[in-house]
Amino acid sequence: MEDNHKQSVAACPVPGASGPEEARQAFENLLRFCQDDDGPFWQFEQQLFVLMAVVGRLLTQLFLAVRHQRLDLEPYLQDGQYRRGDAYAPRTLKTAYGEVSYGRTQLIRRRGGAGFYPLDAVLVLTRDRLTPWVMQLVGRLATRLSFAATRLICQAVLRWSPATETIEQVVLGLGRQAAPFMQQLAAPPDEGEVLVIEVDGKCPPTATAAELSKRRGKRRPKKGSACGCQRHRGKAKRQARGPKKRRKKGGKSKNGKEVVLVVMYTLQQGDDGQRHGPLNKKVWASFAGRKAAALWARAEATKRGFGPDTTQTVQLVMDGAKGLRHNLAALFPKAIVTLDVCHVVEKLWALGHRFHPEGSAELTAWVEELKALLYGGRAAELVERLRSYQQQVPAHGPGTKSRRQGLKALIGYLAPRLDMMQYATWIEQDLVIGSGQVEGAARHVVGERMDCAGMRWLQGKAEALLQLRCIELNGDWDRFFAWVQGLNRDRLQKRQRIRILTDQPMTLAKVA
Repeated sequence: MEDNHKQSVAACPVPGASGPEEARQAFENLLRFCQDDDGPFWQFEQQLFVLMAVVGRLLTQLFLAVRHQRLDLEPYLQDGQYRRGDAYAPRTLKTAYGEVSYGRTQLIRRRGGAGFYPLDAVLVLTRDRLTPWVMQLVGRLATRLSFAATRLICQAVLRWSPATETIEQVVLGLGRQAAPFMQQLAAPPDEGEVLVIEVDGKCPPTATAAELSKRRGKRRPKKGSACGCQRHRGKAKRQARGPKKRRKKGGKSKNGKEVVLVVMYTLQQGDDGQRHGPLNKKVWASFAGRKAAALWARAEATKRGFGPDTTQTVQLVMDGAKGLRHNLAALFPKAIVTLDVCHVVEKLWALGHRFHPEGSAELTAWVEELKALLYGGRAAELVERLRSYQQQVPAHGPGTKSRRQGLKALIGYLAPRLDMMQYATWIEQDLVIGSGQVEGAARHVVGERMDCAGMRWLQGKAEALLQLRCIELNGDWDRFFAWVQGLNRDRLQKRQRIRILTDQPMTLAKVA
């Protein structure tokens, strides 16, 4: 038995001699097809892709066989911890060209334990059936498209595709590496002298407890119709279910949970005296909460050369949420804290509608007069003007209650935030007074991918996709996957067993 374990790798039944000949024959068939085909171009292109995939599979199989033949196993056997096991343990990989089978030598730990495959470690192949390139492809597509659309694109281009469940598992597996990657990512070069941090939130739809109970509970038998067509099956289902409970005014079924987004970039002063940008913009988003967002912003700012004791200008731009300001201001005590001017203007228009008809000249003049105070650096005077309006509104009469409530709410919003509305000074310094960058990121990062009709998310699963989407939109995907492969290579060289794909949701970071 011991002699069987010591057989040489060259004796393994690998397609060494026949592999090159099969590849040449497939390539000759490809050449003949290109020379002899008389069909329309669209059919030629379609069939050409299929034949090229055949050549790709054969070349991939040849590559694996040759690498297996020339692999030196002695360095793995010198310490005496392993002995030879199966000389040709078969394995199947799903590559970009289709399914490919190959074999490799197995080493077995002498004192018990899992087997080790040196060829897989050298080639950085994890225990997943998908090749690394395919995993990064479907993971990257899934950051832009739904899982179903990702499968459709792969099927159309590659002529095969992983199942939607597998694509989700790729996202969940890769997503676990997203946060560590962003933490170790080096600071961008050529920074400006002003750091701007914009923060906002957006709520994608999440699954309710009732929906989860329905999905995870015991499946009820389907009640169909006699004809079996889709239309009448749906009718029978609605009749069995009964009428839906009508939601009251203002009721929502979205069950949205807040994603906090941070957009960080710098401004560089040019020869014209103006500050230009944004430079080196990075987007971060998470369900982990506002404090986690503030801690990420602090760490990223320090990495980029704007530490807690920096003498350079740091500007925080946000809406009026108290939690955002409380968490960020504590970590950026010297920063300029700015209330997004667009939020204030929107509230002025909303209040104006309580006094003047929609679209009227009086409404426009009323709002523009207040905006002039706002942009002129006279926010305190604006608040006093609103208080004077409040005193002028009668205690009784049609529409007066709405005006009193609106004025009270707006005064209560503006009065504690006067120090955040020094817009005239910031305009003169060519700083930022609106959070347009993070508003756009909220729509793009969250809205376009995670807030579509019919979508319902689990936070632990959505978190993985959210962080991968930030990496993709930041332009860091290639660096991210190279970094992941580097980690996998190091772990495989240490003879660890690695599987990337998982169906387990991520655990959200808990910040004390």
